[in-house]
Amino acid sequence: MEEERGNGSSSSRNLDTGKAESPVWLMKCPVVVAKSWNSHNPSDPHPLSKVVLSLDPLRADDPSSLEFKMEMAGSSGSANLPKSYSLNMFKDFVPMCVFSETNQGKVSMEGKVEHKFDMKPHGSNIEEYGKLCRERTNKSMIKNRQIQVIDNDRGIHMRPMPGMIGLISSTSKDKKKTQPVKQSDMKRTRRDRGELEDIVFKLFERQPNWTLKQLVQETDQPAQFLKEILNELCVYNKRGTNQGTYELKPEYKKSVEDTAE
Repeated sequence: MEEERGNGSSSSRNLDTGKAESPVWLMKCPVVVAKSWNSHNPSDPHPLSKVVLSLDPLRADDPSSLEFKMEMAGSSGSANLPKSYSLNMFKDFVPMCVFSETNQGKVSMEGKVEHKFDMKPHGSNIEEYGKLCRERTNKSMIKNRQIQVIDNDRGIHMRPMPGMIGLISSTSKDKKKTQPVKQSDMKRTRRDRGELEDIVFKLFERQPNWTLKQLVQETDQPAQFLKEILNELCVYNKRGTNQGTYELKPEYKKSVEDTAE
C-alpha cells in the first residue's frame, strides 16, 4: 500500500495543474484550414487568424445575439481557401479538459473546455469553398497507379514458390466452390475525411437524394464514419416524399449546383 501511495504522489507531482481552471475554447475546423495552420512557420510573428465577436446592443441579455466569425490572415496554400468562417457555439457537450506534454515528458493541464465551436465557411465565401471542393475532387480523381513492363524475366515471377507444388490439387473432383465474401463481412477502410467529403459532393451532383445504404455502397465506407460526414453536410428527411433519405444542406447545395453547371 505504501508503494502504491508513493507512485500516486509521484504522478501528481509530474502533472502541472496551475492552469486547470482556465477557460478554453474547443473548435472543430475543416481539413483545409488545419493543413493551412500546420504549414505555418512557428517563427512567423504574424497571427494565423482573428475572431470577431458581434453583439446586438438591443438584445445584450440574449445569448443568441452573440455572433462569432473567424477571419483568416496571411496567404494560404490554396487561392480558393475561404478567408471568412462562421463559428457556431455549443454549450451542451461532455465536460472536457485540455492537456499538453513537452519533449521532456512534462504534462500540464491547460484548462477546461468552456465553449465548443463548429467552423464552416461564411455565406459570403461559399462560392470560393465550392471552387476548393472542385479542386480537391479533381485531385482525388487522378490515378497514381503505373504499369511496369518486365523484360526478359522468362516467367520467373509467375512460377510457384518452392513447397507450393502439390498443395493445390488440379483435379476437378477436389476443387471446392469458393464461397463469395459478403460485402458486409469485408472490413472497410476509412478514407481521408476531406477526400470522402469530395466524393459525397460528387454523388449529390448525380442526384439530390440518397439513402444511407446507397451511399455506403457507392463510397465503400463504414456506415458510422459516413454518418458523421453526412450529419455535417446533409439534412435527413424524416417525413415527406423523400423520407429516409439525405440531401445537402442549403449552404452546400449552391456550390454543387454551380459545379453541375
